[in-house]
Amino acid sequence: MTRPIEAEEFVEALRAYGVERVTGVPCGHLAGPWTLFEEEGRLVPAASEGAATALAAGWELAGQTAALLVQNSGFGNLINPLTSLLLPYDIPLLVVMTMRGWPDPAQDEPQHAAMGTSTVRLLENLDVPHTVLEPGGLEAALAAASEARAQNRPFFLLVPRGAIGKVPRAVDRQPVEDGELTRPRVVAALMAAVGDDDLMVTTTGYLSRQAHHEKDRDGTFYMQGSMGHAGAIGLGLATAHPERRVVVLDGDGAFLMHLGTGSTMAAAGGANLVHVVVDNGCYESTGCQATTSGDIDWAALGEGLGYRTVTVSRSARSLSEDVRQALDAKGPVLCVFRVVPTPGEVHPRATASTGPADIVRRFRAAATGAPARERRPAVSTS
Repeated sequence: MTRPIEAEEFVEALRAYGVERVTGVPCGHLAGPWTLFEEEGRLVPAASEGAATALAAGWELAGQTAALLVQNSGFGNLINPLTSLLLPYDIPLLVVMTMRGWPDPAQDEPQHAAMGTSTVRLLENLDVPHTVLEPGGLEAALAAASEARAQNRPFFLLVPRGAIGKVPRAVDRQPVEDGELTRPRVVAALMAAVGDDDLMVTTTGYLSRQAHHEKDRDGTFYMQGSMGHAGAIGLGLATAHPERRVVVLDGDGAFLMHLGTGSTMAAAGGANLVHVVVDNGCYESTGCQATTSGDIDWAALGEGLGYRTVTVSRSARSLSEDVRQALDAKGPVLCVFRVVPTPGEVHPRATASTGPADIVRRFRAAATGAPARERRPAVSTS
């Protein structure tokens, strides 16, 4: 097995290339460089890869060399500013992007398969300079990036999984106090209160895993990938079935990624829609890199977006009652629970026991009342 590039070595190489500022959306395989740039005060986290691209373009227009740290699962978010901002305006930008679902999609999670097999072809079709980071090839890769910059063209440095090392990061708070809210406590209370006829959508990441661990149900759509879109799926369900309660289980990072959807959800006026946001202040599944939720007034935000009912909870002592009141309130409801991170409690993904096609099949049967069709054997992924 090839030894990964030390995170410190990688960051020093980017500094030598000229990088002054960094932005992006966290990826666990870039956690080391992310932490080091963050500690230096050079990093500004962005809500989405598209926003990160525009932010970095602003730095480049101001004469400062910038870099993006992202993963290819979010490549779709940055294609628009890539094609309509960077390319036509000749703005050079170094994009460091990890390759999920590549080179063998079967070795990664199923939601990464399509982008994993398409990333290189998309860059080729767009005529965007790029290279895959090879062992011992960092210097040559950044030399190619310099050539692209000299021509005012963006450059993608594609990083295989595990190619860059990590650095220690203290994120786990132990022990958790009795009165503190945590992801497991909130999700357990929510799953206990959700009715048999309720439809539910869970966001990608640890929240979806937790919901599956607490109570696997046909009426829960376990969304993996498509970060930030759980709310919109829930809105579609709520407007299609106004007679049934729809619960969306979301995270702060995912909600902020496509914040405008909150306004759409509120404007649609679904009295049956309950949007639960578990705010742990970080992207827990990629290493607990901080989101910007710590500075948010959730009550003011929810009211400003137009939710009919907004609640914010911080204490475990009233958890069950807070959950029940949110589920019983007239929607659209925004119910926020501020929790402490618990990265030590991680459960298997729903797709480790049930394939995506079967999740859809059984959920559609639950949503439409149609009988479940014959199910194929579960797909197991690591």
